[in-house]
Amino acid sequence: MTLESNVQRVKTEVYQAPKKGNVCCGDSYYVKETKDYFLCVIADGLGSGEQAMAASTAVTQVAESYHHLDIEQLMSMCNDVSRGTRGAAVALLKFDKHKQQFAYTNVGNIRFYLYSPNGELTYPLPVKGFLSGKMQKFRTQTFSYQPGSKFLIHTDGLELKEIKSLFTRYINIIQMSEHLKKEICSYNDDITYIVGELPIV
Repeated sequence: MTLESNVQRVKTEVYQAPKKGNVCCGDSYYVKETKDYFLCVIADGLGSGEQAMAASTAVTQVAESYHHLDIEQLMSMCNDVSRGTRGAAVALLKFDKHKQQFAYTNVGNIRFYLYSPNGELTYPLPVKGFLSGKMQKFRTQTFSYQPGSKFLIHTDGLELKEIKSLFTRYINIIQMSEHLKKEICSYNDDITYIVGELPIV
C-alpha cells in the first residue's frame, strides 16, 4: 500500500520487509488522514507467509472501511474479522487534531513511541495476546501530544536498543528511517515500521 493518497500533513516514512526466504510479508499497515484525525494501524499476522498475510490484511481492510470509528469500536471489528484466520497482533493509533490528543490500543508485541519537542517520551506498554475472534477486553489509553512530535510504531521483527537517542540524534524522520534500515541485522521475522512527524501548526 502506498501512503501518498491517504496522508496530507502528517509526514511519514514506512519500511517493510518479509522474513528471509519468504516472498510475501505477514505484516500489513494502513494509514488515513482527514482534517479531523490521523489513523495508523499495524497488524502482524502470526507466523509468516501467505496465511500470516491473510490474517493481517483482513485487519487493515476493516480499518480502511471503518476508519471513522473510534478505536475501541474498530478494534472490536478487527477482532471479529480475524475469526477463522491464523490471528494477528494489532495496534491502533488515532490522533485527534482538534483536541491534540491521541488514543492507542494494542494486543500483541507491537511497540509504539512518541517523542515530544520538550523531550518527553511516551511509551504505552504492549498487551499480551493476539486477535483471533475470541471475546476479549481491550485497553485504550489516551494521551495529549504536542505539535511537532515524532513517533515510531513497529512490529517485533525490528529490534531496538536505544529509543530516546533515535529521536534526538536525527533532524528528521527520513534520517531516522535510514538509520533504522542500517540497524537491521536479521530478517528472521517480518519487519514493518512507520516513523512519523506531526505538523507544527
